[in-house]
Amino acid sequence: MTESSSEATKRLNVKRQTLDDAYAAPANFLEIDVINPITHGVAKKRYTDYEVRMRTNLPVFKQKESSVRRRYSDFEWLRNELERDSKIVVPNLPGKALKKQMPFRQDDGIFEEEFVEDRRKGLEVFVNKIAGHPLAQNEKCLHMFLQDVTIDKNYVPGKIRNT
Repeated sequence: MTESSSEATKRLNVKRQTLDDAYAAPANFLEIDVINPITHGVAKKRYTDYEVRMRTNLPVFKQKESSVRRRYSDFEWLRNELERDSKIVVPNLPGKALKKQMPFRQDDGIFEEEFVEDRRKGLEVFVNKIAGHPLAQNEKCLHMFLQDVTIDKNYVPGKIRNT
């Protein structure tokens, strides 16, 4: 060894972080919120949809901000598409609550405020787990789900090409 022991063990020169660095926007971020549930219709035509709001600076997404409304069945569609076409393990959705859908209930069943809020939280966890996966971020179905007002269920599955 030719270098002295003090040189070999001295600290690396590390750039000190400034307040601007500490409070600047993160290098890469993806924020997805499932918010504002609204129940529409009456009787058998009744359903709840949710606003899915996304903000990101990831280059793979063509839009940096989007807001779309999605029903539970749209989340099921996304899960099925990813399960069929991608190489990732897709997390489960919050349950269907079949008992809450039985006729002649004394309450609002799946339209009760508490159930809708619990489902909203579960859907938010689900979509964030998926969107946070680097392989899922390249799937056309995820981009369509997060950014297109209407989902084209006849789309051709595949990857997004980063241009």
